[in-house]
Amino acid sequence: MLTLALRTLKARKGGFAGTFVALLLGAAVLGACGVLLESGIRAGSAAERYAAADAVVTGRQEVELTLKDLDGSTLHASQPLPERVPLHSSLAGRLARVDGVRTVIEDDSRTVRLTNAHGRPVPGRHGTALQAHNWSGLRLGAFRLTEGHAPRTAGEVVLDSELAGRAGVVPGDEVRLMTTSVPRAYTVAGLVSLGDGRAPRRSVAFLPDAALRRLAPTVDAFGVLAGPGTPPGRLAEAIRSALGDDRLAVHTGQGRGRAEFLDVVSGGSDLVLLATVVGGNVLLVAVFVLCATTSLSVRHRRREIALLRAIGTTPGQIRRMLAAEAAATGLVAGVLGSPLGLALVYWLRDRFAGHGVVPPDFPLAVSPLPFLAAVLVTVVTALAAGQVSALRATRIRPTEALGEAAVEPAGPGRGRRITGWVLLALAAGAFGTGLARRTDFFTLVGLANSLVLILVIATAVLGPLLTRAAVRLLAPLLGRTGVTGYLAAANTRANVGRLAGAITPLVLAVSFASTVVFTQTTALRESADQVRAGLLADHVLTAPGGVSPDLAAKARRLGQVRSATGLVTSKVVAAGDVFGSQEAVSLGAQGVRPAALGSALDLHTRDGDLSALSPRTLAISTTAASWLGLGVGDTARLHLGDGTPFEGRVIAVYTRGFGFADVTLDHDLLLAHTTRKSDDSVLVRSAPSAHGLTRALSGLAAAYPGTVLRDGLAVDDQLAKQRADAWVNYLVVGLVIAYTAITVVNTLAMATAARRREFALLRLSGTARRQVAGMMRRESAVVVLAGVGLGTLLSAFPLVLVAVGLGGSPWPAVPGAGYLAIAGATAALAVAGTMVPTRVLLRIRPVEAIGAGE
Repeated sequence: MLTLALRTLKARKGGFAGTFVALLLGAAVLGACGVLLESGIRAGSAAERYAAADAVVTGRQEVELTLKDLDGSTLHASQPLPERVPLHSSLAGRLARVDGVRTVIEDDSRTVRLTNAHGRPVPGRHGTALQAHNWSGLRLGAFRLTEGHAPRTAGEVVLDSELAGRAGVVPGDEVRLMTTSVPRAYTVAGLVSLGDGRAPRRSVAFLPDAALRRLAPTVDAFGVLAGPGTPPGRLAEAIRSALGDDRLAVHTGQGRGRAEFLDVVSGGSDLVLLATVVGGNVLLVAVFVLCATTSLSVRHRRREIALLRAIGTTPGQIRRMLAAEAAATGLVAGVLGSPLGLALVYWLRDRFAGHGVVPPDFPLAVSPLPFLAAVLVTVVTALAAGQVSALRATRIRPTEALGEAAVEPAGPGRGRRITGWVLLALAAGAFGTGLARRTDFFTLVGLANSLVLILVIATAVLGPLLTRAAVRLLAPLLGRTGVTGYLAAANTRANVGRLAGAITPLVLAVSFASTVVFTQTTALRESADQVRAGLLADHVLTAPGGVSPDLAAKARRLGQVRSATGLVTSKVVAAGDVFGSQEAVSLGAQGVRPAALGSALDLHTRDGDLSALSPRTLAISTTAASWLGLGVGDTARLHLGDGTPFEGRVIAVYTRGFGFADVTLDHDLLLAHTTRKSDDSVLVRSAPSAHGLTRALSGLAAAYPGTVLRDGLAVDDQLAKQRADAWVNYLVVGLVIAYTAITVVNTLAMATAARRREFALLRLSGTARRQVAGMMRRESAVVVLAGVGLGTLLSAFPLVLVAVGLGGSPWPAVPGAGYLAIAGATAALAVAGTMVPTRVLLRIRPVEAIGAGE
């Protein structure tokens, strides 16, 4: 069978081209996703400030929750923390008593903003926030003093050489550093550089220990230097045993880099999720696409398979032959797809970095394993698609083989019909459940994605029935367009199975793209509406690196201010309920001054009273209330962004969580548990008949370099994270649609190429070349109208669920230009996939074409 399969592949290169291209692209995308997944799991960067430490002790950057499953059993799940977990200085004494420890060095840090002598803000490398550290921590890393001297007084600072070069300063020059107050002047005492001369990954500044401790009362980490003869591994085990605290983490080797650069670890966690989503969607689409492509290929070979059956070939031998063909095609496509995947992974990394998903210098872990896995998955997928497509062909009895091959199958069998109707019933049940429950947005989005998947599968199963219905509707219209229309109508009626194979990929492309894209547009519309309605402040102060918290207090002291509050954002972790099973969820949190609620910020209270907000209470959105199963008066048990447990009474449930955050806490409480210790913005509401407030606020902002005063709403800033999330979803859709689009072209090209003898017969019987081309144009119009129409209809149901979950209205936001882009691109590809092969086939002399073998 292997020899026969290889000979078939050699003789039918064109017939396997569509399947090969689909497998090639699938292998490339899966290989790229595998590299991203491995990079996310192994995320880390070489240590710089901790390079000389034998071990580094930090807080554990994840929280573990005990959850309940559907059956009542308990399970444990961990959730990463977005803020650095602080340590207490008393831990140094306990570490010093551990066997094998020679020296314990405290590492403190504080986010600062640097301005040069001209008042120009100088950001950290790659636009990141600048971190100031204690001078004694220099011993832990690879930095060495290259110019000047150590900082001796509270007014001196040491900068890294790369940062000093961008700031245009040298030792002896003056710079200004700002933390939570107005900038303070510092003298550059010296410069440090890494030992190998390269620029550090993150810009650093060093202050005297006492000066920094006044700014940062908590400790980030402890670096431990081992005594003679104590290897780092044994030292780490000794520290873990002595401390016996699972809230602490001990890092050695490459783990020191992960402890130092939390942005890489956080980006890696996001990358794991994204790679899984993209790879899973592509694999799912690949299964559909390959089943359609291989089914069409097998359909075109029915005469060949029928002949093999008639001369005594058993069904098992047919299946083995098709399996060998699929395995050979999948193997070659997988191997050739690996270089494409390598190029794609760097393109994806750059796109993710450009939208803030990962740092700009996020390192990729490139190894053969992801590509080997991609080849294996490609082969298995090809085998599965080939075997599914071979089921009908191998069930033909030898006595019926040739007759079956000559006649279009009557329609789907009884089992297929039952399966299709069961899937439609499941879809109806899911849609009804979503409308009845009207639960939170994210649950409804998950339900909507499941719904569109079920509907697409049902469409593929019932494809011939649905196509026959579309033909009955459209064929009479074709018949009124002359001879070519009559021929097109006759062909569509006689070849419903072939038409269904061409329509299914179009349905998949349109329904999937419409659901994902218009879910995002609907969410962004609702979020923007909520921001415009809820942000009552008429002045907003912002800065790229955050706003000093005392700016809001100074704004409140201005005479013409009705209210002013700093707005600080973070995340909280809790146990959420998803369809009866608990899961660890991460919710957006915001901290505001209680007195500003209702004046500078209106969250639209549904239940309770927002004015009761205090350090021991909280308010939650309707989405959070649904996820956490809480209402007014209940006690919420959360973990703040740095892992600190928090219990508070729910005093209100509000509806504007999409525009703002799902959890609202007291401003000072949340601020104290963030790494940056600064506000994202300051919201100012002017008093009635205020005059000159803009000038006063401008003068106040001028004292804080980089701070910008805006009159009106900062909708774009408020929705920046949501727009980035939307872009990621658009990328997922783009990859899937690109994959599906190529398959659409392949499928239609294969279907058209198989009609070479039909075209020749028509031309020999007197049909002109332009009439054949006209017939194919009309047939492609049927395919486009049926595919786009059915895909649009299928996407309507999940989009209604999304709209209901967002705002209670069943009308999603569907921009006309967006829909026309999806429908138009799909239609253009479908027409190209039909007409280009038609033009090529019509150039062949009819006598040559009709005499060619199949």
